[in-house]
Amino acid sequence: MYRYDEFDHAVVRERVEEFADQVARRASGALTEDEFKPLRLMNGVYLQLHAYMLRVAIPYGTFDSRQMRQLAHIARTYDKGYGHFTTRTNIQYNWPALTDLPAILSDLAEVEMHAIQTSGNCIRNVTTDVFAGAAEDEIEDPRPWCEIIRQWSTIHPEFSFLPRKFKIAVTGAEKDRAAIRTHDVGLQIVRGDHGGTAFRVFVGGGQGRLPHIGQEIASSVPAADLLAYLTAILRAWNLLGRRDNIHKARIKILVASLGIDAFREEVDRHYATLRREDLQIPQDEAERIKAYFAPPAFEALPRTSAPFERALLADPDFARFARNNVRRHRQAGYASVVVSLKPVGGVPGDITADQMEAAADLAQRYSFDELRAAYEQNLVLPHVKLDDVPAVWRALREAGLATANADLATDVIACPGLDYCSLANARSIPVAQALSKRLADLDYQERLGPVRINMSGCTNACGHHHVGHIGVLGVDRKGEEYYQITVGGSPDEQAALGDIVGKSLPADEVAPAIQRTLDRYLQIRAEGERFIDTVRRVGPEPFRDAIYETLDAANA
Repeated sequence: MYRYDEFDHAVVRERVEEFADQVARRASGALTEDEFKPLRLMNGVYLQLHAYMLRVAIPYGTFDSRQMRQLAHIARTYDKGYGHFTTRTNIQYNWPALTDLPAILSDLAEVEMHAIQTSGNCIRNVTTDVFAGAAEDEIEDPRPWCEIIRQWSTIHPEFSFLPRKFKIAVTGAEKDRAAIRTHDVGLQIVRGDHGGTAFRVFVGGGQGRLPHIGQEIASSVPAADLLAYLTAILRAWNLLGRRDNIHKARIKILVASLGIDAFREEVDRHYATLRREDLQIPQDEAERIKAYFAPPAFEALPRTSAPFERALLADPDFARFARNNVRRHRQAGYASVVVSLKPVGGVPGDITADQMEAAADLAQRYSFDELRAAYEQNLVLPHVKLDDVPAVWRALREAGLATANADLATDVIACPGLDYCSLANARSIPVAQALSKRLADLDYQERLGPVRINMSGCTNACGHHHVGHIGVLGVDRKGEEYYQITVGGSPDEQAALGDIVGKSLPADEVAPAIQRTLDRYLQIRAEGERFIDTVRRVGPEPFRDAIYETLDAANA
């Protein structure tokens, strides 16, 4: 895990002092809310429906027990005792007082955390595969490259006031667990010339009211030239991107309007004029940063574990947890454990201060003091001995964190929606809770297999509904909350946008309609087919019929 140097510490502390002065001037009335808005956004502070919200950065989702305990302290001291993990591996606090924000940022700085560039028209928190450094199939751990991008992009003088926000994701494996094609820029590590590290680059992905899947702009950018190529992409967009219309300002709109070939020519033109030597990543610097992410001191263990196998036989609840929430590790005798933040009837991504401390204790004792925040709004203990998994499960169960539903139907991704967000048209949380309760039977969920359900409260798509296998979008119909359903989306290496299946439904019809969709899948799937495979084979029509069959019969 990367540790701050003197420059990092100085930047964060200076920003805390600067923002404390800005908050004092806002509290005294010396600054109006309009004047304060760009200043607070630079520090991750939003004005939500009922209160200010603070978004704290967790770069590439990697943090430790000391940091998690500080997050728990902040939740308990300055908020209502909980936090909310997001799809960008950040954590949000929904109820801080404005005058407490400088103290919160100061507390974060004590553990090398901050809220810089978690909002505003800048390069946002870089995300990656939650199993980076542990996955069997990765070519190379992507986190050092995420850190290099973080250092380059933090308070970048040219790219701090872009046409709109800009999001980058990096994966080190062909299997995409970072949703790179849904980002402004997605980077996939590949082997370049002579076996060196290179990057396959996708550009122009994004969701919101005009969603797009990213397109390949380069097949193999040498690692040393990565920052130069990113600079060329950003410079092309920064100069040509729309600033007159917030809805058409994202790079996805520019790429779509120009076409990928014309945009590539524009990028190549800037790339050719850069002083590349100034932007090349020195090999010794890359190696210095990689050293921070060296594998922990794994023990030499057999691939199988007798305590783990005995626990599987002795307790069916543990066996279910192992099937659904335990992932293979590249190191023999170890596993990665998914900590679900999706209990039955719970709010997706929410975690209490007590639960944060329980997770911190488990990371410190069993996972080399390392935690991960996941795109799916869950946590991961990345490096757990198989021998220790039963003890970890028992501790998670005691903390209310042992729901065995990772990647199943109730592992729902959802934004906060109209319960918190001033931009939302409808609530997401009650709909997600109703669905969780309706589909709570884990035997049923396991029969379904992996299903990704995503919910957003408005077209900004913070819940990534466009790329859910089943997507739910809240819409406003004459002052009433309704929900549009899509099927067939996917965020992975076969990324796709879901198809709208028909008219929107009232809130109380959403969970029953989704269950009918899932039941239809069980009726028509072929041997070994996942839900998304069946949708791709038969198209959306059978699911449309299932969703609306009750309504159609009532209207007949």
